[in-house]
Amino acid sequence: MQEFPEIGILHRRKIEAEIIKPIYEILIRNYGNKAAKAVIEEAVAKAAIDAGKAFAAKEPYGTSVESFVALQHLWEQDDALTITVVESSHEKYDYNVHRCKYAEMYKEMGLAEIGFLLSCNRDSKFIEGYAPQVNLDRPHTIMMGDGICDFRYCLRVKNDE
Repeated sequence: MQEFPEIGILHRRKIEAEIIKPIYEILIRNYGNKAAKAVIEEAVAKAAIDAGKAFAAKEPYGTSVESFVALQHLWEQDDALTITVVESSHEKYDYNVHRCKYAEMYKEMGLAEIGFLLSCNRDSKFIEGYAPQVNLDRPHTIMMGDGICDFRYCLRVKNDE
């Protein structure tokens, strides 16, 4: 049996968006914009959590900030992101995105309105499924019109109660 190379996440998101776009348009027509966005948000969030759990299940030594960093090439493949790493340690992974082909792609596809739901919103949901002990703070996104995406991953502080 022939094995096919794994496609990059950027290409995968394009295929997904091509399928989601007509579904989204029908949802808007039948239920309105707000309901359509809510359905897309819920479905994509669930898929991202499930994907995070699937990746976590493949980690032989459990998940950590470091194991997550080792996966980053998947999102960067095909020059999808231009980033600068601010800090990388066993407790933190901070980086800034200066160019995001995901945002460019959704805009070209006429999906900029839901690009955040299709891509950016996945980030916090993926880490929730992959490594619930890791928190993501990202107050800015290119998708929402900011100049950068500022990703700040860190281990959650444990309460000593």
